[in-house]
Amino acid sequence: MPQIIPIRDLKNTGAISQMCQESTEPIYVTKNGYGDMVIMSMKIYKEKLFMHNLYDKLAQSEADVAAGRTQNAKSSLQRLREKHNV
Repeated sequence: MPQIIPIRDLKNTGAISQMCQESTEPIYVTKNGYGDMVIMSMKIYKEKLFMHNLYDKLAQSEADVAAGRTQNAKSSLQRLREKHNV
């Protein structure tokens, strides 16, 4: 369940930092009752960024397959072996 805190609570940086470290989800900060910003730990940020990049690469791969931009695996591996004398 997402955590939502008012912006005034950001004064207590130690508690906010601990909340970020203990949460596996972003923490939503509101201002005057409306969403204003999102905070999260560096660990969670890096994990989210990694997953975002992975999904981008998968989407590009699927687009390549759909457009017919593929190669035969056996012949591609054979060319690599010849190139690198393996």
